[in-house]
Amino acid sequence: MDIALTNSLLRVASANSQAETSQAVEVTVLKKALNLQASAAATLLEAIPQPPSVNLGPLGTRLDTFA
Repeated sequence: MDIALTNSLLRVASANSQAETSQAVEVTVLKKALNLQASAAATLLEAIPQPPSVNLGPLGTRLDTFA
């Protein structure tokens, strides 16, 4: 086998391996960022105060619908 061809194949294999590693790291960072955003959004949603309950007769407790 030609030595130049062997060296070329080794360089391609090494570059491919580095690209796969880089992509794996990028995906991991993206997943962590999305998890952090989801956690922050959940915290914000939990901080929203609940609307007060209306117990003044039928006001706001019935919904009339017409077909």
